[in-house]
Order: sequence, then C-alpha cells, then structure tokens
Amino acid sequence: MAPSLWPPLRVLLLLLEAAAAVSFLHHRYEEMVQALFRVQSECPYVTRVYSVGRSVQGRHLYVLEFSDRPGVHEPLEPEFKYVGNMHGNEVLGRELLLQLSEFLCEEYRRGSERVTRLIHDTRIHIMPSMNPDGYEVAAKQGPDSIGYLTGRSNANGVDLNRNFPDLNTFMYYNGEISGPNHHIPLPDNWKSQVEPETLAVIQWISNYNFVLSANLHGGAVVANYPYDKSQDTRFRSHRRTVNTPTPDDKLFQKLAKTYSYAHGWMHRGWNCGDYFSEGITNGASWYSLSKGMQDFNYLYTNCFEITLELSCNKFPPEEDLERQWMANREALVAFIEEIHQGIKGMVTDENNSGIAGAVISVQGISHDVTSGDMGDYFRLLLPGTYTVTASAQGYQSQTVTTTVGPAAPSLVHFQLKQDVVRKPPERKTPGSRMNNKALQKKVVPRATRRGTQG
Repeated sequence: MAPSLWPPLRVLLLLLEAAAAVSFLHHRYEEMVQALFRVQSECPYVTRVYSVGRSVQGRHLYVLEFSDRPGVHEPLEPEFKYVGNMHGNEVLGRELLLQLSEFLCEEYRRGSERVTRLIHDTRIHIMPSMNPDGYEVAAKQGPDSIGYLTGRSNANGVDLNRNFPDLNTFMYYNGEISGPNHHIPLPDNWKSQVEPETLAVIQWISNYNFVLSANLHGGAVVANYPYDKSQDTRFRSHRRTVNTPTPDDKLFQKLAKTYSYAHGWMHRGWNCGDYFSEGITNGASWYSLSKGMQDFNYLYTNCFEITLELSCNKFPPEEDLERQWMANREALVAFIEEIHQGIKGMVTDENNSGIAGAVISVQGISHDVTSGDMGDYFRLLLPGTYTVTASAQGYQSQTVTTTVGPAAPSLVHFQLKQDVVRKPPERKTPGSRMNNKALQKKVVPRATRRGTQG
C-alpha cells in the first residue's frame, strides 16, 4: 500500500469503527451487555459495570457508572441515576441509555469540557434495562406485530411499576396526624410482596445516596412528576382531575420542564393525540398510579425522581432510533446537570467526623433529606433564601439562613455540638438509708420486676 494512501484509509476505518459502536439498532440482552462492557473498555478510567441483582429468569440488572473515581463515593459529589425499560415492551429508553453511554464516553475521550466537568463532578449510574425478561418477550414479537402489553410485565406477569411498597397510603395517613412524608419505614413483610427486580432496585437505592433520577417509559410524550397516586380514592379512575402535588411541587415542575424544553418536541404539548401544557404533568393529575417507583423514591430515600414518557410507539422501528436520539440527547445531559443546584455540605461533629443520618430541614418545605454515610448531604432547591436546620440524635441542632443562586449549589456546612444531658445531683434525705435490695424493691415497678424473672 502506498504511504500517501494510508492516512485517508485510516480515517475511513476509524469512522466506520465509530459508526459500528454507535449503531442505531435494537439490542437484545447479550448485545446490550456487550455494549455496556465495550464502553467500559473504551473509557476504563471513568467507568465501571456492576450488577445490582438478577431478574426472575436470572439475567443481570447491569448498571454502567461514570465517575472520575469509579466505585467510590466522593464527599460532596452527588449520585445520579437513569433507569430504562422498566416495562419490557417500552424500549426506547433502553436504546437511548445505551446511546448516552457511548456519547459520554466519546465526548470524554475527545476532551469535551462540558462532559468532562459532568463526569468529574457527578457520579452517574445508568441502568438500561430493569426488566430484561420482559424485553426478550417483546423483542421476539418484533416491532411490527407487537401487542400493546406484550412483554410489559416481568416473567412472573407482574407490572414492576405497580410493585413497590405503597408508602403513599402511609404518607396520606401521616398527613392527617401531622406525621412525616419522608423516609417512611417499609412494612415488615415488604420483601415477600415484591418481585426480584423490584427487590434489587430497592436494595440498590438503599445503598447509594441518590439525589436525582429519571425512569424512562413509552406510550406518551411527557415529563411526569410526583405524586403519582391521588389521595382521594373516589377520583382515582378519573383522568386529569386530581392534581396531587408534593411539598417540592415547584421544584419538580422545573425539573420536568428542563427535560421537556431541551427535548425536540415534548414541550409543544400536543403529542400522541394528547395535550400536556409545556409537555409536563403531575402524575396523579394524569391518572392515579399506586405502588409506583417515582413516588417510592421520594417517600423512602433522598432521591427526587421523575418519569419520562418518550415515544408514542412503545417499540419504535430501528429507522426511527436516530431521530429519537437526536431529540433526546441534549435533554438527557441537561437533566443530569440539574443535580447541581440548591445546597450541599457536610454535617460533622466537633472532631470534624461526618455524622450519618443527620436530618436537613428547610423551613416552609415539609420534606426532609438526610446526610449520607460520610456526613455529606444534598438538598435540591430553587433559587431563593432559605432557613435550614441540621439535627441528629445526641447533638444540638443548628440553624442557618442561606441564599441559593441559579447556577451552582451553595455550600452550607454544619458542625453539631454533642448534646450533653447532665443528671441532677442525687439528694440525700435523712432517715432514708436502705440497703440496695430494699431500694430496688421499692422503686422498680411491679410489671418490670415480673418481666425480669423469666
């Protein structure tokens, strides 16, 4: 081969290789796994592939992580997640997340300032498929002949987005008795009521202090935010009648609009024969959904999650995938960037050791978050001035006032002093001398004495 012909040929081969890596095709399970590990091999220093569990039929629920320190939580670096293909026959999200993985890797390798900053400042977790078993059922039918519900559920025939513990019911009851609407404990028998995929995701989000999230669906084009479940059972079967906002309603609207307006056409409102103003909707206002994943995230963890309905066609043909990717690419990146707003900081003791599980309360917003294992916390907030309190068991609470701007999160640290409870000195009364046995008999309640005998 003539030397003068080598450079153009090499460029051509590189372009063909890149085109093959970012192929707009539907990926079966083995192909999806290969795509994830290919990204990991192409960007080994900023990626990690791990599994959070297995499906009913034994397929791994793989996650691809992007971080400048894969596998490590760095204090003050927030955790983000995308979950796709929760309904096995809603496949666009699955393909978009594979494309996003390739895109982030390629942009990082070529030195994109935006993507490099995003990966260095954020720990990003991408799960292309939460329901790989259902996808295989749907994929066997083919996009042309697939039924509307074929492959929607998992291998046990269960809709995974109706399978999370129903914390909304507890929350609405707590509201009537002025109880909490955050970090609601799970019922004792919850593990026996959920599917393997649901169990794996619950354990996953319990082990990572996620701050922001989206799960990707199909069948409509709209950004849907909590609450998904209406409080008044009389209206649950009605559509667009019962708006059920969270205490963070304005923030959720802003998050939903970020995706909608960055999307190619979601913000226009008219899609799939339906209309949603600005391309967003409160979930319960659309239709009430019980035991859904986005409400569970908000009520059980620190994570703010929305649901993205991305296509009228649940299983779009391959020739439409590139157009859909171009419509969603900017929105997928812009939504991750929304994690960097509000306030964040460290909660430490007087020895500068992090305090895990400290409660961060914002005056006027009745929904708290907690600090992670290292003592760092993240509280998404809109621009404004807030009064914030940090409290932890065994410590004196601390309150500060801070202003949040529109750009980066404000750093607000708390150092809590130990709450020392001093016992009053024992008062001796003349003539009250008794031996210990007699004193215990005098002061220990009868029920307690009875309880210590067995």
